[in-house]
Parts: sequence; C-alpha cells; structure tokens
Amino acid sequence: MGLAEAVGLAFTVKQIHPRAPWKFLPSVMWPAPLASLGPTSDPISPPWPRLLIGTGRLSVAISMAVRRHSGGRTFTVQIQNPAVSPRHFDLVVPPRHDRLRGPNVVSSRGALHRVTDDRLAEAAKEFAPMVAHLPRPLVAVLVGGDNGVYKLTAQGTRELAANLVAMAKFTGAGLAVTPSRRTGSANEKILREALSEAPAVVWDGTGANPYFGFLGLADAVVATCDSVSMASEAAATGKPVYIVDLEGGSRKFDEFHQGLRDDGITRPFTGTLETWTYAPLDDTAQVAALVHQRLNAHAGAR
Repeated sequence: MGLAEAVGLAFTVKQIHPRAPWKFLPSVMWPAPLASLGPTSDPISPPWPRLLIGTGRLSVAISMAVRRHSGGRTFTVQIQNPAVSPRHFDLVVPPRHDRLRGPNVVSSRGALHRVTDDRLAEAAKEFAPMVAHLPRPLVAVLVGGDNGVYKLTAQGTRELAANLVAMAKFTGAGLAVTPSRRTGSANEKILREALSEAPAVVWDGTGANPYFGFLGLADAVVATCDSVSMASEAAATGKPVYIVDLEGGSRKFDEFHQGLRDDGITRPFTGTLETWTYAPLDDTAQVAALVHQRLNAHAGAR
C-alpha cells in the first residue's frame, strides 16, 4: 500500500486466500492460479489493471497469471523475493539482503512502507495530547516480539525495560511505548510494571494506534530487531534509531541490520541517548519513481 500510495494512481486492495492444496505448494505448481482462490478471496478478474503490485508468497502465482491473461498489458511489480525467476514479472523489488539480481530487479535497503512526512505530521497532531505531559527529549519505543527467527523472552524484556528506565533517569527523556501483537501479554505486563515509575506512556492496545504519531513526535526511536518494516519505518524519519537485540537471528536479518549500521542510520541500544544525522531511508519514493518510469516505457512499447 505504501508503494501504491507513493505511485499516486487510484488503486484497489485485493486480499487473496488460495484453497488447499495450492496454498501449500510452490507457485510454479499451480496449474490454474485464478481458479485456486477460495470463496473468501477478493475476485481477481477482468478488466485487468494497468499496474499490479503484489507482495507475499501467495500472491506470486496470481501476479504471474494476471500478467499472462492480460497479454502482458498489466505491468506487474512483485515486492520481496518471489522465489521464482524475476523474468515472470516486469519489476521485482526485494530487500538487498536477499541478494537477488537481474535486469528487472531493484533492491531496497529496507522494507517499503507508508511513512511520509505528511502522514507523520498529521498523526503527531492527533496523538500529541497523549504524550503532552512527558518531558523532552521524547523517545518512541517500538516493541515487537517473537517471530520465525527471534524470541522476546521475559529476561530480554526486563533488560530492555531496565535500560529504558536508566536512560530516562540519566537524560530526563520521556518514553512513548507501542507494543505489538507479538509482544505478548506477559511481556507487556513486565514493561508496564518496570516503567510505572518512569515518565512513560505505554499504549494499551485500545483506540487508534499511536504508532505513526509517536514516530512523528519523537526525538529518537528505539526499536526491537525482529521487524524489518519497523526498523525501516523508524529510519524513514531521519531521527536517531537504536536497535535492541533479541535472542536468535538469521543471515538475512544480520545483513539487514549491519547494512543500516554501516549506512550510519542505526546504533545498538545500550541505554544511552546520542544525536546523529543521516539521510532518511526513502526506498518507497525511489521505487515509486522507477515504477512510473518503467510503466510509461511499458505503455509506450505496446
């Protein structure tokens, strides 16, 4: 959606839910992808769009089918590594740590996302009253949780909370904390109890999500390492971004985070608060400009 918004054309979101056994099989094994969708899927049918942006493993076969059924008139963009040859799409946008190469492949440093200056400014106005009583500098704390390669343990949560409390005490900073669904109720409880004596707001999950608002209002950001999207969104602000290590990891995550450190965007979180500058991570706008360029060339060639 972030890329679609950046491209600026009117768009419709389609969510797909393939039926068994196709949803368990590689894309190249789907004999009739459009007939493989279940009753809860949004319809994928003519008239075929000028541009299709797909993301996620289950979208791969559908994107390939639409391109084929449209006679190549639909320009297809596949975000992330499709695990098939890039030649099946007009443009493939994987993260650089996937190491995918090709004439129609453009790698992004981070995840594409919906963060823009306007969106952050609008959200900052909406949620400013929630943190108006907190001192400055204000630190947005983005807490993820368990995924396929990382684990947020109770001990890790206690260490994070202790470092946040120490930072707030030493620097006088306020803390605006947004847990995620993956944080877990037990870890959220640890955070709330540990931060109860600090100048902090911990979102309770009710009402509108203040995530963008906290990013817009913050002077610095602390984020756990388990989400490429979360780190990329934080890096789009141009503000100092600290990354909290969790148990686990993988080559791809390690390369992603090492790349951000090498680019001078992030630093490990140790409970200190520093100031540095960098060019905000702007992959979404850059990819959108490339999509416009190639989409126009595609239309002119037909």
